[in-house]
Amino acid sequence: MILSRRVRWVLAGLTVLVLAFLYLPLLVVVVNSFNANQAMTWPPSGFTLEWWGRAADSVGARDAVLTSIQVALVATTIALALGTLLSLALQRYDFFGRSTVNLLVILPIALPGIITGIALNNAFTGILDLRLSIFTVIVAHATFCIVTVFNNVQARLRRMGGNLEEASADLGAGVWTTFRLVTFPQLRSALLAGGLLAFALSFDEIIVTTFTAGAGVTTLPIWIFNNMFRPNQAPVVNVVAVVMIIVSIVPIWLAQRLSGDTEAEIP
Repeated sequence: MILSRRVRWVLAGLTVLVLAFLYLPLLVVVVNSFNANQAMTWPPSGFTLEWWGRAADSVGARDAVLTSIQVALVATTIALALGTLLSLALQRYDFFGRSTVNLLVILPIALPGIITGIALNNAFTGILDLRLSIFTVIVAHATFCIVTVFNNVQARLRRMGGNLEEASADLGAGVWTTFRLVTFPQLRSALLAGGLLAFALSFDEIIVTTFTAGAGVTTLPIWIFNNMFRPNQAPVVNVVAVVMIIVSIVPIWLAQRLSGDTEAEIP
């Protein structure tokens, strides 16, 4: 499609406006983390590193970070195992109800978070009679983290085809040997990309966490929400938010690079 110069300028302007709308608020958060005024007045009245020091000394913030990391790591591990098995079953085997199972696997990430949170809360407390704890948070996060791993692995399996696996079986290799020497090496980057995305998705999740976290379980997003309206904590919250931005962006960037490199290698 050939576009006129005027149309290109209009599209470029719209792109800049959309990006500014999305990222200027993030830039304000970053700048306010160095704002010398505790009231966060704009423009900043000066530059200070005091809030970063207070954030580093905050026991509540540190505990929340550790809780979020713990939840994200375990949920990602569960998602990698179950997401890979589901994608292999749905992509390599034909059975009754396959399309229905595929829909049910993807559905948790398509539903509004508040619906998922309410459903899981009812399941844990009403049906299973479980006490809300860090365990229920991990299970809740794993339900939607599975989708990111599932989508990455299934897309890779489609591109791979089954020729190499069939050749391995014809040469006498068993199922496990074929998976270890043929399938897994081709899935590694997809698994890593899916795992990084799942970790980032779990680390900054708040809606489902609110409905499934028990007393005393405070992840970093919940800590930020609980402290952002306290005047003495507002500057520290900005610092923690900047850390969350970095922690969320890095896995997504790495996953994008891995996906891009892999696609370039596969004809």
